[in-house]
Amino acid sequence: MILETEQKTTLAGATLIQDFAAYNAWANKRLVDWLQTKSAELMDEVVPSSFPGLKETLVHIWDTERFWLAVVQQVEPPISFRLHGFNGTVDDVFDGIVSQSEAFTDYIQSLSDKSLQEYVTFDTPWVSGTQPRANFIQHCLNHSTYHRGQVVTIGRVLGLTDAPMTDYSFYLLVG
Repeated sequence: MILETEQKTTLAGATLIQDFAAYNAWANKRLVDWLQTKSAELMDEVVPSSFPGLKETLVHIWDTERFWLAVVQQVEPPISFRLHGFNGTVDDVFDGIVSQSEAFTDYIQSLSDKSLQEYVTFDTPWVSGTQPRANFIQHCLNHSTYHRGQVVTIGRVLGLTDAPMTDYSFYLLVG
């Protein structure tokens, strides 16, 4: 009986993390669709925040999703935009964040329950660790949610008052 309960929890957990990955891609796409209707000049306006504006915050979300996808796939992470700079256009950022989120989702959808529970390791100059793959995935998705909130707040500072709803419950009920 305990084994059945554990299996149900595992299946619910895998389903939830896979759905949350799809939600992340959906929310990033909604944010990009909204920002594409705004003046390109606003994307480079400097606003005090974790990152100095809309474009740089989006680049950070994209870069972080690139890094964590490599970690959970156990491949060499790509060269970091944060460390080496990003010289692309706003359209490059829009395309990059959407395609990266879709790639992350596709990978997560391909994982079995067992694969989600496998331990993976990473090592950076800042921190190293070993955790179940699902923990690192959840961290990355949560990180993107945090910074999407900053994008909306930066947008408000810049006078953008029509940000789309990207709450998880909205995705579940309407998305």
